[in-house]
Amino acid sequence: MQLGAAVDASPAHDRGHHPGVGTGRCRMNAAEEAQFIEFVAARQQALLRTAYLLTSDHHAAEDLVQTALAKAYLSWHKLREPAAADGYVRRIMVNENTSLWRRAWKRNEYATETLPERPTRDASTGVEQRDEVWALVQTLPPKQRAAVVLRYYEDLSEAETADALGCSIGNVKSQTSRALATLRGRVTPGTAPATGGAR
Repeated sequence: MQLGAAVDASPAHDRGHHPGVGTGRCRMNAAEEAQFIEFVAARQQALLRTAYLLTSDHHAAEDLVQTALAKAYLSWHKLREPAAADGYVRRIMVNENTSLWRRAWKRNEYATETLPERPTRDASTGVEQRDEVWALVQTLPPKQRAAVVLRYYEDLSEAETADALGCSIGNVKSQTSRALATLRGRVTPGTAPATGGAR
């Protein structure tokens, strides 16, 4: 199910940077409150992983998830389909991270020279190559990076990625295509961005 079909339409003045976010008045009933608590308990670690892949910083990832969940809480009553909650919260995270990136860039605080450690992954062959690719992924513009993270690190389908990014499948294809072209242009010979397994 698409996010737009799962969330009640908001008034025009509410359709800003975070679609579906209400005016700050929570109309959640007891059942919805329990549903939200259950969602957080079940999905918080997965959301933290996505947030870290987006931010490359553990503290920033925690702040991003906390902000996204707070915004989701305020508009949780608008969700008509609980199964759409994961994509809904991811979409808030991507939008919030993009906004933070732009503000930091305007203050000249965004530096690609300093790359933190890569998230823990399988310690098999090709670790150095994967580390190099991951370091390059961190230099991509936020929308392209989000598309790559969701498609190839989180293994979401094109439709799921489009839902999380709040865009069309065609736009997802365009963003990932540009990102992969950039990565291939920057990667050391013999190290290719992994694109296998994406749906």
